[in-house]
Amino acid sequence: MSKADEIFIANCRDILENGYWDTDLPVRPRWDDGASAHTVKKFGIVNRYNLAEEFPIITIRRTYWKSAIDELLWIWQKKSNDVHELGSHVWDAWADENGTIGKAYGYQLGVKHHYPEGDMDQVDRVLFDLKNNPSSRRIMTNLYNHADLSEMALYPCAYSMTFNVTGNKLNAILNQRSQDMMTANNWNVVQYAALTCMMAQVSGLEPGEFMHVIADAHIYDRHIPLVEEILANKPTEAPKFIIDPTVDDFYKFTVDSFKMEGYEPSAFKTKIPVAV
Repeated sequence: MSKADEIFIANCRDILENGYWDTDLPVRPRWDDGASAHTVKKFGIVNRYNLAEEFPIITIRRTYWKSAIDELLWIWQKKSNDVHELGSHVWDAWADENGTIGKAYGYQLGVKHHYPEGDMDQVDRVLFDLKNNPSSRRIMTNLYNHADLSEMALYPCAYSMTFNVTGNKLNAILNQRSQDMMTANNWNVVQYAALTCMMAQVSGLEPGEFMHVIADAHIYDRHIPLVEEILANKPTEAPKFIIDPTVDDFYKFTVDSFKMEGYEPSAFKTKIPVAV
């Protein structure tokens, strides 16, 4: 069993067996038929993944890792808010009439700020510090800009990354305010574990520990039978995540720069309803 499977199974079991139901509370999300999308949740889940040992992708269901990395590059590399520049359709439900998600995610990373070393956006600041000031305790990004929240299609869920260099290892913490365990948990873990590996490679470092901090980890009411079905699947060993070693510039990574060798996930073809 992969470590990611072990953690995912434990998280979901804890939520289902010990979680808090919001059934008596008014909630924002709705199902396609207009019904309120209620959840059972746990507050404050913290998971740690050692990227030096294995890549954290679950095997008890398929995570479409290429689409996940494509979205990551859309946000962190293209710094885009235009869904037409995204390979998948994961943001279509939130796009406006122009096909954008407003001043959210990639838009925030692309805003330039003035520093003594020059004008840089958040991504370029991280890349600069990892190479020039690796002992800094200030290497982080934040997408939760209160001044622009009213112009975002969705408040950022995964909103902050903190990078920390220890020896020759790059460690990182992803802070997430809200996590739909069924549809997005391993998707986000794969994305930001891959980002940590990318940042490490172009900075001359080795991937270290990736930590995922979730404030509200929840399972939607209509997802519970599907989660139970997934948890009953037999896990396999973690695959090997391979990055093209010739890429030394963060902006030269493409989806084709990555391979997942030996990935054999369990079949799961049930259509998953999405609460919006």
